Amino acid sequence: MFNLPITSAILLLLLASSASVAQQIGTLIPETHPPFQWTQCTAAAANNLKPCHSVNASLVLDENYRWLHQTNSYRSCWENDYFQWNPWVCDSAANCTATCALEGGDYNSTVFGTTLKAPRNDTSAVAVKFVNLLDYAKTIGSRLFVMASETEYEMFTLLGNELAFDVELGSVGCGVKASLYFVAMEKDGGMARFPTNVAGARYGTGYCDASCGRGRRFVGGKANFEGWDSSEKDPLFGSGLGKNGACCPEFDVWNANSHSASMSSHSCPKDGYQVCEGLDCDAYHISPDDSRYRAGCDLWGCSFNPYRMGVKGFYGKGKQVDTSKKFTVVTRFEETQVTQFFIQDGKKIELPAPALDGLPKHGGLSADVCTKESSVFNERNMFAENGGWKRHIELLSTPMVLAMSITDDNIYHNLWLDSAYPIDDSGAAGRVRGDCPIEDNDPLTVENMNRNAKVSWSNIRFGPIGSTGSW
Repeated sequence: MFNLPITSAILLLLLASSASVAQQIGTLIPETHPPFQWTQCTAAAANNLKPCHSVNASLVLDENYRWLHQTNSYRSCWENDYFQWNPWVCDSAANCTATCALEGGDYNSTVFGTTLKAPRNDTSAVAVKFVNLLDYAKTIGSRLFVMASETEYEMFTLLGNELAFDVELGSVGCGVKASLYFVAMEKDGGMARFPTNVAGARYGTGYCDASCGRGRRFVGGKANFEGWDSSEKDPLFGSGLGKNGACCPEFDVWNANSHSASMSSHSCPKDGYQVCEGLDCDAYHISPDDSRYRAGCDLWGCSFNPYRMGVKGFYGKGKQVDTSKKFTVVTRFEETQVTQFFIQDGKKIELPAPALDGLPKHGGLSADVCTKESSVFNERNMFAENGGWKRHIELLSTPMVLAMSITDDNIYHNLWLDSAYPIDDSGAAGRVRGDCPIEDNDPLTVENMNRNAKVSWSNIRFGPIGSTGSW
């Protein structure tokens, strides 16, 4: 044990534990949500309200990126050097849940891999860094949620509405994914449903998505201690897999970097937050028996990536949508389709129709696109197995939480977004999703080559179709 001054020891533990989570509440760092302003629009001026008005909200950091320590000491519950729970602190799921505390976020620094200082002090904007090089650690990625109050997430229902936002991601290179998306999390973070969760939405708890990932340190309000298998795939950050995962439907409005962009809908057999176990939730497990699909949720989703659809000159630096400059993304959620267009330099740019044979000749998502793309790409049709377009409409009718993240990918290396996937099938239609070389997407390469990657989201507007701007 190093003989450090108390303040240095605290900082060292804080930095070394930045990937950890807890459900108990720590008392060392106050949790003060940074303010965040978005705009609510209406179809027309009604009830003496303006067509659009600002909503004073806030942001909260996902629990998975916080310091986890013993409630009565500075001792970490999570050992980053070994990618596992600290056996000197807790030795069972029940014990870890009761013993470990989730600390508040230091939102004014880069301790948690997040830069929340808005450009020009504009609270309608948030800039998030990918890699932070600190004195004692390197922190990788982050995820943020929009809050309606100090204790509840803001809930958005997409059907019949449109979402508009401005984005700057010219520095986000190959293998890094900047995402703005919606997930069917619980409004309070799971406090009411799971009594062991006393931290709730205030501390960023309750995350779930259609990947049913088992890398969450806490699932269903309990420590994911049992069966935890440490991982050596992410030696710079610390990761692994526990027995349990957290599943729920999601809609990805924007998975993107400066090379490629994708929009996708991901349904699940059941509504809302679901706890799964082992291979039944292991969407990341790849084996010859195709067990990665046992989770039931549609991991890949019905998606639209212009590059994958054969339109290679549409999106990227110097292309029709020039990612070296700021632009606006507008997405409309209708019963028969989800469409998307862009505004850049005062010009409206529609999402292009696919250039590949066998696909419908219109841009965006529709029942026709979601039915035919699995056949054209020779993929299992998980979209249909999960209820098809009808289930997708149910997803759009479900109140969901808005999440923003910047991450790499230790399993698929984000090859599905901007490179070639599957790796071993060179002749498959739709295999090439972007112009990034496969080797450039390895996380260790990404975390060095793209250490300065940063995404900025701003001017988020939400309301009935046609209400967010004069497009």
